[in-house]
Amino acid sequence: MTAQPATPLLDIVNVPADLRKLDHTRLRQLADELRAEMIAAVGQTGGHLGSGLGVVELTVALHYVFNTPDDRLVWDVGHQAYPHKILTGRRDRIRTLRQGGGLSGFTKRSESEYDPFGTAHSSTSISAALGFAIANKLAGTPGKGIAVIGDGAMSAGMAYEAMNNAEQAGNRLVVILNDNDMSIAPPVGALSAYLSRIASSREFLSLRDIARKLARKLPRPLHNAARKTDEFARGMAMGGTLFEELGFYYVGPVDGHNLDQLVPVLENVRDAAEGPILVHVVTQKGKGYAPAENAEDKYHGVQKFDVITGEQKKSSGGPPSYTGVFAKALIAEAERDTTICAITAAMPSGTGLDKFGEAFPDRTFDVGIAEQHAVTFAAGLAAQGMRPFCAIYSTFLQRAFDQVVHDVAIQNLPVRFAIDRAGLVGADGATHAGSFDITYLATLPNFVVMAAADEAELVHMTHTAALHDTGPIALRYPRGAGVGVALPETPQRLEIGKGRVVRGGGQAGGKVALLSLGTRLAEAQKAADQLEARGLATTVADLRFAKPLDTGLIRQLMASHEVIVTLEEGSIGGLGAHVLTMASDEGLTDAGLKIRTMRLPDVFQDHDAPEKQYDEAGLNAPQIVETVLKALRHNSAGVEEARA
Repeated sequence: MTAQPATPLLDIVNVPADLRKLDHTRLRQLADELRAEMIAAVGQTGGHLGSGLGVVELTVALHYVFNTPDDRLVWDVGHQAYPHKILTGRRDRIRTLRQGGGLSGFTKRSESEYDPFGTAHSSTSISAALGFAIANKLAGTPGKGIAVIGDGAMSAGMAYEAMNNAEQAGNRLVVILNDNDMSIAPPVGALSAYLSRIASSREFLSLRDIARKLARKLPRPLHNAARKTDEFARGMAMGGTLFEELGFYYVGPVDGHNLDQLVPVLENVRDAAEGPILVHVVTQKGKGYAPAENAEDKYHGVQKFDVITGEQKKSSGGPPSYTGVFAKALIAEAERDTTICAITAAMPSGTGLDKFGEAFPDRTFDVGIAEQHAVTFAAGLAAQGMRPFCAIYSTFLQRAFDQVVHDVAIQNLPVRFAIDRAGLVGADGATHAGSFDITYLATLPNFVVMAAADEAELVHMTHTAALHDTGPIALRYPRGAGVGVALPETPQRLEIGKGRVVRGGGQAGGKVALLSLGTRLAEAQKAADQLEARGLATTVADLRFAKPLDTGLIRQLMASHEVIVTLEEGSIGGLGAHVLTMASDEGLTDAGLKIRTMRLPDVFQDHDAPEKQYDEAGLNAPQIVETVLKALRHNSAGVEEARA
């Protein structure tokens, strides 16, 4: 008889409780199936590939050893959580990743009990895991807090702030340092595996604790000598001195792809009476998939791709990206001005500064995941006469708001903020949306806040920022491709606080004036076409500046139109609020002027295609027309004006 193929393990492992029923000898097969399933899924959806491939074995081992979800497992950032999602009851939805109504690309509390903490920004995991550990300790209930944090995320100060306060958690806190930068070679051979198991064993930890207590009883010179000898030996053998100074027992390095090493080490850590413990696991980003292993970025973020060849399905042609336009414009400015320099916080390619760095390596600074430092560093450069451009995603600049206020705005230092990913960002969802920067910057004295309506405007604004030396200035622009306008050969210096009328009535007047900030200008133009077709004379203005406002232009348009509508790709409290405040202060609404503000809704919008997100937000042409018609009290068909 022909032997029947064995049932794939992934078909019988739906949740970690099923996984823990397996004999440890079958974990290798499960890991192989898990890796193949992830590759197939991301090939269909796109997303973050390399980081997840690197933690397949670690994911299996963690869920096998620890009692999740009672033991709370927190994945820092969450890029690497796709294998975790497959093993925690979401395999049937894994091909909906990052699509409207589908699974998030990050961990999300509302999605699963196995996602105890939502992530997407870096370096939060240890703080959160410590919170879980201490809460369980105070309640007298079982359950550990387990943080999995990458070596890149460990460049942020928040990780060390958490570790510095971790000692009270005792053995309830476990930190897994996922070192995928290959800065330390993976340990190989039986001796290395044996040392890691011994170092993590209860007996070894107890012996070290006894030795330390005995050393404290010695006269101080002998005590210090004993302590230094122990630290020196530990540092030489395992590199653990830094973490031990922060109160952690250090174990490692451990080969993160060798389940025969991982499982017994994690079991020892789980059962250790002392703690907290840091396990240093060395992994390879992109592990097990040749195209990812051979790529320079290890296929960190990918489009849909052919699983056999690894070839990504790239979009065809089209206008350049805003990020690319900014990078090219900044390089041109730096060629003219040797005081221009650029700073990024671990996102050189995402902000286009990798290109700037190739041209000006001595004037390019990647400070790691340290936005607070990036802003104050830029402030110091500006105070010494340099012209720094601090290029940070809108959502990440939020992490440095105090530095923006205290170190830049109050001192009125001319730091230039290039704010990428402004507005809604599509598949990355609420955690990466640039919804709030207009509001949190335009409220600050001394600040200039610009928003580019298209890629040509972005070139002009980059030039304007480069020449602006009287205080801080920000230029915001969205993710993705431009609208296809020709780029200027010579950039223009814009007059600060001055907008432009791009269509219609102006001083001649009309029914409707649309005041746009940023790339909603294209939708405003479409809406104007539709309103004109209804016989409603429409003026469209690109304000360019959220701060300072072009009060002269706004005052003129309010005096000559019946309806004013503001449009912005930002939250409440931004442009619309400033226009309403101006109108109220000057009494411009007393004559019955109708002002409507259109902005992002007061919700955190889930991931979807950007055009669908803006439709849901009500910021596309049809919703603009509807807003105008309601303001004019048209009937439902919008054919003729209902007169009061």
